This record gives sequence, C-alpha cells and structure tokens, in this order.
Amino acid sequence: MKPFRTIEVSDPRFESGGLRFITVKSVWLKGRGDICVYVPGGIPEGQSLPVVVLLHGVYGSAWSWSQQGGVHLRAAGMIREGVLPPMIIAMPSDGLWGDGSGYLPHGEVDFEKWIVEDVVNAVRWAIPAARQDVGLFIGGLSMGGYGALLAGVKYHDLFDAISVHSAITSLDQMKLFVEEGLGSYQQADAGKQDVLATCLLYKGKVPSLRFDCGREDLLIDYNRVLHRGLEAAGIDHEYREYEGGHEWAYWEEHVAESLLFFARVLREGGKLRAG
Repeated sequence: MKPFRTIEVSDPRFESGGLRFITVKSVWLKGRGDICVYVPGGIPEGQSLPVVVLLHGVYGSAWSWSQQGGVHLRAAGMIREGVLPPMIIAMPSDGLWGDGSGYLPHGEVDFEKWIVEDVVNAVRWAIPAARQDVGLFIGGLSMGGYGALLAGVKYHDLFDAISVHSAITSLDQMKLFVEEGLGSYQQADAGKQDVLATCLLYKGKVPSLRFDCGREDLLIDYNRVLHRGLEAAGIDHEYREYEGGHEWAYWEEHVAESLLFFARVLREGGKLRAG
C-alpha cells in the first residue's frame, strides 16, 4: 500500500548517473514535492543501504546538490575507490517557498515535517534498498545546513549523524539571503529556531555531529560562536575551517567529508551521542 495519495517515480531505464526522481503529494506541503535520489549501481537485490538526506540552500531545489555540486559523481567515485560504502543520497526540495523555506513550519505547511516524514518515507517506499533502516543521516549547506542541524537534533531518534557546511545557525541570519520578512519564519518557541539553543535543549541526545565553514564565508563568525558554545556545554562535535567562501566550489570539495563522516559512524556501530 502506498504511504501517499500519489507518488511518481522515474523509470530506471532512463536514469543518468544513477539519479532517480520522485514526486510525491505531501500532506505537510499541501501539495507536491520533488526528491532527487542517487542510487549506486551494481547493488545485489535484497541488499540494504544507508540513506543520506542532503538539504540545499536558498534559491535552489531538488536538483542543486547534483547539478551544481556533482555530489552523485563524487559519491560514485569514492564508492568505486573503496573509500566509501555504497549509500543512497536523497536530495529533496525545501518546499519552494519564497527564496527559501528555512525547512521550518509556516502556518498550515510544515517544511520540516516534509523532510523528516514524507521525504524519508517516500525514499523508503520507492527505493527497495532503502526500506530497511541500516543508517539514516542528514546534512546540508547554508540554509540546508540550518535545516539539517535543527531537524537532526530535534528528531535525534531518527537520524544517526549530522554533518553540514557553511550553515546558518540562527533564524536571524536568514535575512542575509532572503527578501521575505523574518516574521514568516518565526516559531512559537523561539528557542527551537536557534541551533545552539536546540542542542542545549536536547543535550545528551544529540547525534554524532560535525560542521565546517570557509574562512572567507559571511557565516564564519556565526559558526565559530556555535563551536564555542557547544564546547562550553560539553557537547561533543567536530568543527573544521578551510579556505573558501559561501560558494559551490567549497561545497563540491567538502561534501566528501560529510560522506566519510557518515561512513565512520556506520563503522563504529551507528548512533554515537554527542553530548
């Protein structure tokens, strides 16, 4: 039985680069949403694979990680080289609200629940190798990093690890990128729209966590504040800084570190609490 009223899946005969596409009618979006999925080739029937959910930034959509960052090509190369176990990478749209939904609830629509419920369930229904939970990870860049951090911590029972790049760390930073007013994003519980406050709220339940940022990035100071706050709270995490700005050249290079981090969590036995 389908978990959705309607769900359309591209025909594998016409795939290119292992990319598959899903369009699903979501109760949380009050409409349809798109998911681009990288499915590694050559997987024996019946084998179960871990799933990585990668969230895009402002202005983008389900195609961004593959068509601007080439993440599917990077993952395929790493799998061929034997440095990365086969993984499914699900790359959903954020819901296509304004310049970016922030992956937050907005009145009658809930872009966070779209990710953590509908995207996960659609991928598990449509991709046989994803149906058994052998590891579920979440990551993203910029606004997608923000959504991944908040959702990954709030839904700590669902995700095994979080890894993000150049992340927004609090709602007020959305104004650096979007023309919509922050009132559209405002949550009833303001503490749940700030990454550090959310980590403190769920201290002891935070999944394995890493994040990085470029030293020339306009968000670098915010990422440093998050790092220091997590250190002060005794919440284990990995933080790295590299050369680079808020740009696809940076994310294309460093997304490999997220994939390797998720692989390490898998090797070490799944969910490792970060505080």
